[in-house]
Amino acid sequence: MENIFTGISTIFAPMNIFFCFIGVFVGTLIGVLPGIGPAGSVALLLPFTFNLPAVTGIIMLAGIFYGSQYGGSTTSILVNIPGEAASVVTCLDGYQMARQGRAGKALGIAAIGSFIGGTFGVILLQLMAPPIAVFALNFGPSEFVAIILFSLTLLAYLAAGSMIKAYAMAALGMIIGSVGIDSVSGLTRFTFGIPELYEGIGLVPLVMGIFGVGEILNNIEEAYKRDVFKAQIGKLLPNIQDFRDSAKPIARGSVLGFLVGIIPGPGNIISSFVSYTLEKRFSKHPENFGKGAIEGVAGPETANNAATAGAFIPLLTLGIPTSATMALLLGALRVHGVIPGPLLITEHPDIFWGVIFSMYLGNIMLLVLNLPLIGMWVKVLKVPYGYLFPLILLFCLVGVYAGNASFIDINIMILFGIFGYLMRKTGFEAAPLIFAYIMCPILEEAFRQSLIVSSGDLTIFMKRPITVIVLSITLFFIVSSMFASQKRKKLLKKIEAAGGLE
Repeated sequence: MENIFTGISTIFAPMNIFFCFIGVFVGTLIGVLPGIGPAGSVALLLPFTFNLPAVTGIIMLAGIFYGSQYGGSTTSILVNIPGEAASVVTCLDGYQMARQGRAGKALGIAAIGSFIGGTFGVILLQLMAPPIAVFALNFGPSEFVAIILFSLTLLAYLAAGSMIKAYAMAALGMIIGSVGIDSVSGLTRFTFGIPELYEGIGLVPLVMGIFGVGEILNNIEEAYKRDVFKAQIGKLLPNIQDFRDSAKPIARGSVLGFLVGIIPGPGNIISSFVSYTLEKRFSKHPENFGKGAIEGVAGPETANNAATAGAFIPLLTLGIPTSATMALLLGALRVHGVIPGPLLITEHPDIFWGVIFSMYLGNIMLLVLNLPLIGMWVKVLKVPYGYLFPLILLFCLVGVYAGNASFIDINIMILFGIFGYLMRKTGFEAAPLIFAYIMCPILEEAFRQSLIVSSGDLTIFMKRPITVIVLSITLFFIVSSMFASQKRKKLLKKIEAAGGLE
């Protein structure tokens, strides 16, 4: 009860209510606008939280993250363009429902499913996080080395593109995270004699370059055709039969989404695809999927919102992010001097319980906001991107310069903006790089602590049971990814040979 009172008293402070509203509102807007994404929006607004209390800033950034999952369904249903990557699956049946004159019901069940999935996920987060944090108190530095390596490996393993490219981005992220003065030896690393780099490459110019400037450069050359479906949206409240058809998909999506969200990787994206496949398999009429089945909207939309709550468990209890957006939230906490992990509950209970209870309030706000404001979101969809990208670029410049009043930071942002653009054009993903960059100091510190404890004996990583188990699983994923790559190459050669014979 004491924890509940702590969370309630924190979230019902007027400033926290206001910034929770700002977070979910901006998150919905970001979800509606294709091409920006939650990671980019969190990166853009990260500098504006530096003058806020830590709990207020994190509440707002968290609201952007789970709020974007709500907004993404609007564009998927009305425009057939996913506003957020997790809403790709919603296009399959949501847009077909709109073409059949059932756009209102598709939007309504998406909002209701999102609310139920998000709320269910927060309940499980509230119940599971404290015991996991207590268990994690038994972890030593060697366990944290193993868990970080496992998370990084799994993030690369689940990457959409080439695993070799994902591992390369992780290695580059570790190098970028090593720039600056070594805290133990006092020697400079990778600074090239530039005094401004002695403290390392800042989080803000890095992420705003890759996610802000990089997205702008990429989106300028991609003309989005936003033909909003012109049929009447109609009644937003589904009928009794729609609720019956959606009840089981929403229930399954809530559990599935939360569990998948805990795993490192793009949990909200994976959960929505898995939910859609699961519902199609359980359906008595699988032939209706892709033709306007309401189950194909309810299940995935519920799952991706439940996954956002699941993603907070490893972040708050272990200090391990599961995606690029979670890595940015970890960076925001560290900027405020808060170290997430097993001691977060006892050292900063206002932040831990405040964030959890803000998600209850945020989900209610999103349900109230989204349905009445659908007409406004439709108008926002019609705004040409040419009017938006100068404003985004202005936010990037102001945000980066405001941090240290340094033109070096602006140059770093532009450099990483160009690099981020080239990454997208060549199929490299940003998530492993950001994750490795933020976790590099933590990994290095834990590794050195392990060697200090063992007097320089590397076998310490083979003596503790949890460390051995986690490292064995990590090695399994690395080896299996190598075999999978070889099989893929052999399959391509067979396809090419067959084509040559023809």
